[in-house]
Amino acid sequence: MKPPATLRLAVLAVLCTGVANLANAAAAEPGNADATLSTTQRIFDPARDVDADKSYLIPALDILGFQFLLNRYDNAFEGPEYKVTLDSIRRNLHHHWVADNDPFEVNQFLHPYQGAMYHGFARSAGLNYWESLGYTVAGAAVWEIAGETTPPSRNDLIASGIAGSFLGEALFRMANLVLEKDQIPPFWRELGAAALSPSTGFNRLAFGNRFKGVFDSHDPARYSRFAVGVSATTQNQPGTSNKLRRNEALLDYSLDYGLPGKPGYTYDRPFDYFSFQATASSANVFENIVTRGLLYGKDYALGESYRGIWGLYGSYDYLAPQVFRVSSTALSLGTTGQWWASRDIALQGTGSIGTGYTGVATLGGTSDQDYHYGLAPQALATLRVIFGDNVSLDATAREYFVSRVGGAPTSGHDNIVRGETALTWRIQGPHAVALRYIWTRRDASSPQLGDVTQSRGTIGVFYTLLGHDRFGAVDWRTP
Repeated sequence: MKPPATLRLAVLAVLCTGVANLANAAAAEPGNADATLSTTQRIFDPARDVDADKSYLIPALDILGFQFLLNRYDNAFEGPEYKVTLDSIRRNLHHHWVADNDPFEVNQFLHPYQGAMYHGFARSAGLNYWESLGYTVAGAAVWEIAGETTPPSRNDLIASGIAGSFLGEALFRMANLVLEKDQIPPFWRELGAAALSPSTGFNRLAFGNRFKGVFDSHDPARYSRFAVGVSATTQNQPGTSNKLRRNEALLDYSLDYGLPGKPGYTYDRPFDYFSFQATASSANVFENIVTRGLLYGKDYALGESYRGIWGLYGSYDYLAPQVFRVSSTALSLGTTGQWWASRDIALQGTGSIGTGYTGVATLGGTSDQDYHYGLAPQALATLRVIFGDNVSLDATAREYFVSRVGGAPTSGHDNIVRGETALTWRIQGPHAVALRYIWTRRDASSPQLGDVTQSRGTIGVFYTLLGHDRFGAVDWRTP
C-alpha cells in the first residue's frame, strides 16, 4: 500500500538524521575547546560569526544527497515516474518546461517544503539569504531534470525555488530563535531547531562545531502565540464542492518577527521582518500556511508615535478552507507599522499590493489534480488593536484575482477574498482565550460551468498561549 504523500519528507528527515549520526561520528574532533562554548558565547563572540566557516561545497552535496534519498523513496513507493535514467535526464534537458498536474498538496505544499530543505542546507552552512536562494533555485532545477522522468515543470521550479526560499528562511530564523534560548537544555534546543528546520539540524549534527554557530537574530521585537481549539461552520455555499466537515479541531501557531519600532534594530538582511502562520486541521491536515518577509526595505518614523518599515515583500500562501484550495507565490510592495493612539492603545498593521503565480482548484473538479495556474494581482491588509496588556483585536483581509495570464487558455478566472477576525483576552500570565471568525469567498468563471460562487464561514473558540512579549506592542517612547 502506498503511504500518504504527506509522509514523504518526514521519512526523509528521519533518514537524514540517521546519516547525520554516522557523519558526526566520523567528523568528531575530541578535545575541541569550542564544544564548551555556551549558546550566548557563540552568538556574541565576533570570532564565531555564522559566516566564519561557511562552505559552498557542503550544501551542494547536502542537496544532492537529499535528492538521491528522496528519489529512491519515491521510486519505491510513488511510481515509475521516479525511475530516472541517463536517457530520461538527457530528454528532460532538451524538453521545454511545462505546467504539470501533480496532486495539489504535492505541488503547492510538499514542493515548497522540499525547497525549504534546500534553503536550510545552504543557510546552516553559513551562506547568506541571496546565496541560499541561488542554491534553492538550482536544487529545484536539478530535481526537475534529474529527480523525475516527467518533463520539467515551471510551476514546480517556482514552488520549490522561490516559495521554498520564503518558507525556508522563516523556518531557519525560527529554528535559530530556539537555539538562542540558553534557558532550554541543549538537547531540547537542538531537537526543537531540527523539528522546525530539519536541514539545519542535519548540518549542525553532521559537522559538529563547524556549523554550531547560531545565526544572530539581533533580538527582534516579536509576537508569538500558540492556539488550540474547535470551530464550527456558520455559513456554507459549497458550489461544486462536495467535501465538507462542518466541525473541526485546530492547532494554530503564529509569529510576527522584527516588528518595527525597537531602538537599534535594523532591516539590513532579507526577512529581518517576517510574519508566519500555520494552522493544522482535523478536516484536511493544513487549513493554511502563510508567510511573508521583507526582502529589501527601510525603516521610517512619523512623529513620536509612529514607526514603520516599507519595501519589497516576498510571500508564500497556502489556503485550503475545504470548499476550494488556493496557493500563491508573490512579490509585493508594502509597509508595516505601529502607531501609539494613546498611552495604552497601540495599532499595528500591514498593507501590500503585488502579483503572484497562483494555483487554484478547478471548478467542477473531482480530484486533487484538478486545478489551474495564473498570474494573480493580490492585496493584503492587516490590523491589530492592542489594549494595554489585556486584550487585542485582530483583522486580516486578503484578495487574489487569478487571471488567465500564464495559465491554460480555457482556465477562466477567479476572485478570492478571505477575511479573519480574532478577539484575544489574556486571563493570567501567558494564558488567554480567543474567539475567531474566518470567512472565505470565491467568485469563479469558467467556459464550461459559467459563474459559480463558493464561500465558507467558521467561528471558533481557542485556548491561546502567548509568548513572553504578550501582544507584541513595541514601546520606543521615553517615560
